[in-house]
Amino acid sequence: MGQALVHVFQVLLLGVCFAAQWTVTIAAGPIIDLGYAQYQGSVNTTTNVATFLGVRYATPPLGNLRFRAPQPPQNITGVQQATAFPNGCWQAPPGLSSTNPLRSRALDIGMSEDCLFLNVYYPSDTAGVPIASLPVIAWIHGGGYISGSASIFRGTDIIAQSNRGVVVVAIQYRLGLFGFLPGAEVKNNGALNAGLLDQDFALRWVNKHIAKFGGDPSKVTIWGESAGAGSVLQHIVANDGNTQPQLFRAAITSSTFLPSQYNYNDRIPELLYSEVVSQTGCSSAADSLTCLREIDPVIMVLVNVAINVAAFYGTWTMVPVVDGEFITQRPTLALAHGKVNGEGLLSVTNSFEGTSFVDQSTAATANATQYALELFPNFEDAQAANVGALYANVGSPLSQNDAIMGESIFICPTYYLLDAFAGRSYKGEFAIPPALHGQDQAYYFPSLLVDQPNVVGTLYNNTAFIDAFAQSFTSFAISLDPNIKVDPTTITPAWNKWEAGHTEMLFNKTEQDVPVVKPVMTDETLLNRCRFWQSESQQTAQ
Repeated sequence: MGQALVHVFQVLLLGVCFAAQWTVTIAAGPIIDLGYAQYQGSVNTTTNVATFLGVRYATPPLGNLRFRAPQPPQNITGVQQATAFPNGCWQAPPGLSSTNPLRSRALDIGMSEDCLFLNVYYPSDTAGVPIASLPVIAWIHGGGYISGSASIFRGTDIIAQSNRGVVVVAIQYRLGLFGFLPGAEVKNNGALNAGLLDQDFALRWVNKHIAKFGGDPSKVTIWGESAGAGSVLQHIVANDGNTQPQLFRAAITSSTFLPSQYNYNDRIPELLYSEVVSQTGCSSAADSLTCLREIDPVIMVLVNVAINVAAFYGTWTMVPVVDGEFITQRPTLALAHGKVNGEGLLSVTNSFEGTSFVDQSTAATANATQYALELFPNFEDAQAANVGALYANVGSPLSQNDAIMGESIFICPTYYLLDAFAGRSYKGEFAIPPALHGQDQAYYFPSLLVDQPNVVGTLYNNTAFIDAFAQSFTSFAISLDPNIKVDPTTITPAWNKWEAGHTEMLFNKTEQDVPVVKPVMTDETLLNRCRFWQSESQQTAQ
């Protein structure tokens, strides 16, 4: 595995190790009755933040419920202790192949199919009694839709940067083939995009229950990074932009992830379904989906890993599809038509989103035209040649591949989102060198540095910069405007809305380590490349 991708995958899997490492001195918290169960959390009497870990929001998706929409949790008797991190969902690594097989055709620590849990954090008094009617941040973890967990992300970090002004919910959802198995068979006798439906189910749980934890259900902001941000995009366009009831008023995306999102029964989704059936030994079954529901989960995990590892380097195969119900059309098309849920948007991208997902050992053979063919298996030679011409002046051949990956999959979809919210959105760029994908997370979740310092690395340890960057998110979640600051003394200047002027906020530093936070004009050549990708979105299936 390439070193950069090793780092990315390690970051995505932090939650696997984290649950066994974090111990703090805590006191018993209040008991909250959710109707179907009573949960007792804990309270940190030093910070006066209450924590409820491992709250079940749906029944375990086991047996016949595998590949089906989430169902309400069954009644549980007695008081459940919400003081330990829950199992994460089964994981898989990203693709490692030097070519894309779609052009022509295990982790054992705290992982389970029984993983539909969420963690709640809220400001409280010493007894754990919540502060009432606070805005809510619902965090959706990333990991390419195949890895990650909620437990790595401490909501206490976000509460600290909000001046105790928000409630935080971190949710888990089914991953890989458990959550995103495509194909007509799943459509006919199951649920496509089960992982997205899990998220939607969790947001409905928030809508119904968050007031009991001090949150205001009318002031929910959904926020995610990478595939978590991609998930936010999916919820923005879900139900043709008319989700009922309104589950969130605002959205935040950090490094929006929009890989190819095919119609559920297109060639490639059906190929993936057939590959899962073949590798599980269900090819001869009269009902292949029923057979898959009966397969031992360990075998399913091995198949999940094998199929994802075989994918083109730095890509993911088990991702959302256009299912015709929850997601009715390609996201790029929905955004262009303005079919969006939510009242406001804050989006941040990193300067070099694609580098970690391109095999850096291929510098001698890098070719933008060929890379475009591998990245988008529906491309014809002429379209790929256009990509080669468009990126001919973007640095070295390897840098061109880096930019193609970063712009087509992460950066340009962010601008499509911003355009759909023009006049009510804000754009930022995280540029602290080397400004790779995922390196922004430790600035708003600093506990990552404590829990896994050898994986996350170090950050630019400048309080003025960290407060300016991290509080942009919490200020927006509270007020829908990063200019209404949690701390009025932060160094962030006036932040213009994203509209015709195309200005965004740059978060960087000088070579002398002086923080640079200033508005800049968006590079017009970048926007032109994004217009190209938008024009080709039918072929890229975005």
